Amino acid sequence: MVPPAISFARPHARTRPTLYTLCFGDNLMTKRIPGFSLSLLILFLSFHSTPAQAQKPADNHVFGGYFEEWDVRYSGYTMATLEKTGVAAKLTHLIYAFGNVTPGPSPACAIDDPHAAWQDASILAINGKPYSGSVHGNFAGILELKALHPQLKTLISLGGQAGDVSGFTLSAASPTARRALAASCINLFVKGHLAPGVEAPGLFDGFNIDWEFPLAADRENFTALLHEFRTQLDELGRSTGRHYILTFDSPANPQRYANIDLKAAAAEVDFLTIDGYDYAAPDEKTTNASSALYNSPADPLHDKARAIDDTVQAYLKAGVPAAKYTMGLPLYGIGWSGVSDQNHGLYQSAAREAPVFLSNGRAPCPTQSKQAPSPGCDTILTPGFATDRTLTQLLRRPDARFWYDPARQGATLYLTTSRTFYTFDNLRSIAAKTAYIHQHKLRGAYVWALNDDDTQATVTNAIAAGLE
Repeated sequence: MVPPAISFARPHARTRPTLYTLCFGDNLMTKRIPGFSLSLLILFLSFHSTPAQAQKPADNHVFGGYFEEWDVRYSGYTMATLEKTGVAAKLTHLIYAFGNVTPGPSPACAIDDPHAAWQDASILAINGKPYSGSVHGNFAGILELKALHPQLKTLISLGGQAGDVSGFTLSAASPTARRALAASCINLFVKGHLAPGVEAPGLFDGFNIDWEFPLAADRENFTALLHEFRTQLDELGRSTGRHYILTFDSPANPQRYANIDLKAAAAEVDFLTIDGYDYAAPDEKTTNASSALYNSPADPLHDKARAIDDTVQAYLKAGVPAAKYTMGLPLYGIGWSGVSDQNHGLYQSAAREAPVFLSNGRAPCPTQSKQAPSPGCDTILTPGFATDRTLTQLLRRPDARFWYDPARQGATLYLTTSRTFYTFDNLRSIAAKTAYIHQHKLRGAYVWALNDDDTQATVTNAIAAGLE
């Protein structure tokens, strides 16, 4: 177990209920896809291919965003929302979380929630009408976005909080099991054989491997598993004339990335999605910055490498090319309650995690659990977390005290009434981070998670502009 002081909690691991401004109205959408037919769209995608010379990854920047499969029911945030807010036009990569790697003697890829993924006919198309054909739900929305934005690449993230890490461990341990897992994942998610008689070719353009987390005994096997995925994707690409994308999500915690041969693993993939968040966790007893760009001697834990710059320098030193490093940026904040207002609440003892607030910020949510949650609450529904949407409202409270840490490049919020403290990103810290990406010639950035931004997609929009 990692000691609490360096727990580096992951937003992926939150057990939750369950990527600007070009807006496409319903009338325009009706003209572009009259009487939207998913069957015709799938036919289009099955024949659409990138020229053969695209076997090499593009040199331009990456701006990716994770979409949470399970969040649709409570938040109402769907693939259509990405189009209506203009976000879809700004993303280069849409990362769907998560696909499952099953445990047991013969691990294989599986859809974590088939109802949300492709069976839910209540999820509507961008024009507000039901999808036709056999594919509904989030996957139908992905296919619609891909038709509207041919440059958008879609990845299925495997693992994360879905399923059991034992599936990765077992499948990576032998050549036969590695071949079987990669083949099953490609068959399901890239070739689009969703179920008997249900086909969605062209659904995903590749994978984001999110094994949380390899142990020391898995170090060589992790690289070997990536190599097998790369080999089979390249073999498929030779027959289709397309380049299929392979990435992996990598931790910020030094104790966890020590179990990955970063240089060898990076050689197998197009780029890495490297965490830049949750350097502090709400179950810790002292407040701290959760996504600071820089370290600071003022931090009692400054020797624990709890800043993005620490992570970047460690990865580059380990042999990861800057051109394959994408920086993770959170669209949520981390919070504690029972906090002194000294030093604006930063580096202070905390009694407990911050409560789940109503999304309007006026009061705590009547229910503090994901089980039968009250309507109108922060959509993460987890004490200690708040979406940017909710933080925007909390900042408008009369008892809100905002402070920006210029040394670490991060924002904080202190609520005097409840003695609640949050650490989060704002437009100033986003500008500092995107400038850092340019300065160090990193590949780009990604966000966790798209549905956590405010209704105007303010932070997502700022990141996209900063990466230009």
